[in-house]
Amino acid sequence: MRDRTDEVPPGASLAEKVEWLIRNLWPAHAGPPRNNVETAAAIARATGADISSTTVWKLRTGRQENPQLKTLTALATFFGVPIGFFGFPEESDPIGDDLTLKALRRDVERGVIRPEVLRALVDLSPEARWVVDEMILAAAAADRRRSEGNDRGHRPERAKPGEASA
Repeated sequence: MRDRTDEVPPGASLAEKVEWLIRNLWPAHAGPPRNNVETAAAIARATGADISSTTVWKLRTGRQENPQLKTLTALATFFGVPIGFFGFPEESDPIGDDLTLKALRRDVERGVIRPEVLRALVDLSPEARWVVDEMILAAAAADRRRSEGNDRGHRPERAKPGEASA
């Protein structure tokens, strides 16, 4: 599970939404999952739903775009989100915005994001905030590209902060 908070993209697929929830709103009481078996077991324990690791795998990989209502209900219950989050963009986009703020608050509480950074952002002029916005969006796009390359077995092009370049 990564300690980064991405916004749920408008019109995100079900697989993208499930991945976002696992990355950003995994319940602290469940302990971080290492694989689909642990993910399914945590959801089943917490909700009583009969959910298999195969179902979790299908949801995460986009091989199951139309799950049963009981599966969506179990996910919504486990992650503490409205079931509408899994619906059509007209309904799910505003919910995704609210969940992004919830994930940010949680990261502040866990010390992943310093509160003074958010306060400083609020205090910036609109022009300076626009520059910071563009920097954050560019960094997020680069991070996604790096992650996708790592997922396919490619080495990152640049060293991580604090590491020596090859």
